[in-house]
Amino acid sequence: MSKYDSIRFYDDDEVNDRLKVIAHHPMFKSLTHFTFPDKTEEEILEILLSIHSIQEFHEKVIGQTMDRVLETSSEGLTVSGFEKLDPNTSYLYISNHRDILLDTSLLNVSLLHQKMVMTASAVGNNLVQKSFLLDLAKLNRNFIVKRDVSPRDLLLSSKLMSEYIQHLVKEENRSVWIAQREGRTKDGNDATHSGVLKMIAMANDNGNVLDYLKSLRIVPVSISYEYDPTDKLKMPQLMAQLQDIEYIKDKNEDFINLMSGVVGQKKRIHIHVGSVLDQELEDIKSETDNSAKQIQMLTKVIDKQIISNYKLWPTNYIAYDLLNETNTYESLYNEQEKQLFLRRLEMRVGKDNPVVVQKFLEMYANPVVNKNNL
Repeated sequence: MSKYDSIRFYDDDEVNDRLKVIAHHPMFKSLTHFTFPDKTEEEILEILLSIHSIQEFHEKVIGQTMDRVLETSSEGLTVSGFEKLDPNTSYLYISNHRDILLDTSLLNVSLLHQKMVMTASAVGNNLVQKSFLLDLAKLNRNFIVKRDVSPRDLLLSSKLMSEYIQHLVKEENRSVWIAQREGRTKDGNDATHSGVLKMIAMANDNGNVLDYLKSLRIVPVSISYEYDPTDKLKMPQLMAQLQDIEYIKDKNEDFINLMSGVVGQKKRIHIHVGSVLDQELEDIKSETDNSAKQIQMLTKVIDKQIISNYKLWPTNYIAYDLLNETNTYESLYNEQEKQLFLRRLEMRVGKDNPVVVQKFLEMYANPVVNKNNL
């Protein structure tokens, strides 16, 4: 028994047995038929039963699944920044968060192709209520973040997760992915929440909090989609926030968002991995010894890297010009790209409600605004 059993992903010696359990599940069969469209059910089963580790599962199934996702619903994935990292070293990747499943999966498929240490990733227990989805998550090296618990239980679960992240990075040489904030960015404003860093630092038993965070080798990650495949689905929550009313999710909303991200059109995608935060933490230490201020300053450092390394697409510039009724960036897109975006805008949210149109445009325009404000 391990103290991490309630949140950990599967050990390699558990993988084959779990695959035997889910191999005949209808949803998993649909996934594998998508991944291997030219193989028979017997051939797919043979592949699954030959897998005895999570790494093998990534290489033989998940990596191929993501290649198929990119092939069928995008115009390709490009990456940059990996050359700065050591292939054999673990890192704590703190990333902006736009899509439930794709952000981590695309980073991992990139790490797989670069022959680097792949990540364990945090996933909310709200996304894995069904036993099949929990099995799939744990086979995909996801560890569980407990949502909707009492304040006391939240403190205990946060401490446990912090210790697990430390265990993975420092003892298992396993990289970890975590979002810069709870939940996906809905409005295009990527901002690191200090609560995430405070949670990560809870495993620090003594010494300076920045020294501890430095020891985890934090790497900010920027992921950008030319088209957000879930842009329309983010609108109701944005409108609720605008009206200052509580947003209540539909029963299957998370799953619909997850599947829409996978199958929805994304056009081009880019991932940039930033530099390991090192001197930046020393600079903060020299400026203040107040730990709360240090954490707040660190959020700004991470934000600066994520925003400056964020790849802007024609859709971002088009949205900015439409929103501000300018031609400021017209040299960075063509008329065809503009018309395609206008068609998407009309199909996704219509044009009858100017507030909804404005929020949709802001979602795409805000990364331009934020980069200009650096």
